[in-house]
Amino acid sequence: MKKVCILLQISYDFGILLSGKKKNDKIKKRRDTMDYRRLRKNEAIRNYVRETRVCLEDLIYPLFVVEGKNKKEEISAMPNNYRFSIDKLIEEAKELVELGIQGVLLFGIPEKKDENGTSAYCKENIIEKAIYALKQNVPQLYVIADVCLCEYTSHGHCGVICENEVDNEKTLPLLAKAAVSYAKAGADCVAPSDMMDNRVAYIRKALDKNDCQTTAIMAYSAKYCSAFYGPFREAANSAPQFGDRKSYQMDPANRKEALKEVEKDIAEGADIVIIKPGLPYLDILWQVKERVNVPVCAYQVSGEYAMIKAAEKMNWIDGKKVAAESLISLKRAGADMIITYFAKSFAEEKKKNC
Repeated sequence: MKKVCILLQISYDFGILLSGKKKNDKIKKRRDTMDYRRLRKNEAIRNYVRETRVCLEDLIYPLFVVEGKNKKEEISAMPNNYRFSIDKLIEEAKELVELGIQGVLLFGIPEKKDENGTSAYCKENIIEKAIYALKQNVPQLYVIADVCLCEYTSHGHCGVICENEVDNEKTLPLLAKAAVSYAKAGADCVAPSDMMDNRVAYIRKALDKNDCQTTAIMAYSAKYCSAFYGPFREAANSAPQFGDRKSYQMDPANRKEALKEVEKDIAEGADIVIIKPGLPYLDILWQVKERVNVPVCAYQVSGEYAMIKAAEKMNWIDGKKVAAESLISLKRAGADMIITYFAKSFAEEKKKNC
């Protein structure tokens, strides 16, 4: 009798399991055939379920600074972007803050260039003066100073040349000297873009030694030797006068190397890492974001901007919509912040639609 009861109980339990499984199968089937268009029906529900948003707080606007006064020179390959003298830079910065943009990335264009890029780090260099003026007039603006020698050297390379090669060890002290100059002037962050080995550690040590412990380092950790930089080189007059930058910038074909470069920079003291360019390297951006625990920045470079603006000019695309979609793709891939030449126009469009 006991055996019969046990068998009946087992049969009952098995029946419950089967019925539950059938019920779950029906629910799963209903879910698998769910009409997803219900969540796309109108603007309100699309806004509620939207997974990725680009905010003004995500954007950093690159600015080019030149010597002189009352200068605002449009860059032909980058419409609506300009080279500013410091007085005009302050006007632009105030406008940016009014629009809701919180940070800028500064690039200097000196009057004089030489083989060692002296104008990058000499007393009262163009970036040092620009930073000081911004902090005096727009103190709430987060100021990031690019650290490299290419805009300042007569040969256009990112370091000191010895026997037709960029000498890594001779370049490091000059980069550190520039970084300290910018930090002392009030820069919130320095961004070494040179791609020399060990430069993050060298700069961090120099900053700390000069009582600039609170100055952050945003390292161009995965900076590829890209064809997308052309318009920038026109803007900054920084194209190499001989050879190329393949011996220090990364091969576009390499993925694992990027991960190693990023991890090395973080170990040396980088607070933020940059992936550059942006759209052609979304896979790198995503993998870096998945792998590291520091903020990741994407740089949507001049060529990406210029292509969209050129196609817009030909009426081939809706430039504003394509720009916005490109920013969403960078954010969706993992960017915590985005350096983009579209920052101001994006902010203006946001304000118009408020």
